[in-house]
Amino acid sequence: MKRALLFPVVAGLLLTANAVMSQDQKPVASPPASTTATIASGATITINYGQPSVKGRTIGKDLEPKPGEVWRTGANEASVFETDKDVTIEGQTLPAGKYGFFTLSGDNEWTIIFNKTWKQWGAFKYKEADDALRVKAPVTKAPAFSEKLTITANPDGKVSLLWGDNQVDFTVK
Repeated sequence: MKRALLFPVVAGLLLTANAVMSQDQKPVASPPASTTATIASGATITINYGQPSVKGRTIGKDLEPKPGEVWRTGANEASVFETDKDVTIEGQTLPAGKYGFFTLSGDNEWTIIFNKTWKQWGAFKYKEADDALRVKAPVTKAPAFSEKLTITANPDGKVSLLWGDNQVDFTVK
């Protein structure tokens, strides 16, 4: 009889503790985000990234990307670009696989980097020697300010990075 009463009491305590702990959780500062598209060649591309917010900071000064520094193109773990088939990016071949997705910013263009080491935290262990491909992409003024880093991939192969006032587009075929 005592055991029959003990189980509901313990279960109730566990549920109450779980409910209290869930209320204390704060929203993630840079939540995970992703974009996926199947392009005309039949390849499916996916980009997984952490989505930071500007929060009143100045991009390039106290917020990435900073001039001359490789950026993980997101927050937390390095962003990951994955394709299930060989593709061309801005006319250059990238074999099927998973890649760390990094960028280097410039005033008029950004360098988009696909690095063989995709499983890493940030860009702290980034090595240029592991780059599979680097392409240049123009940076333009975005049509609207993007508080959160937003990356989109469309079936036409256009990939867009929107971050603050910046828009960087490149094409995957």
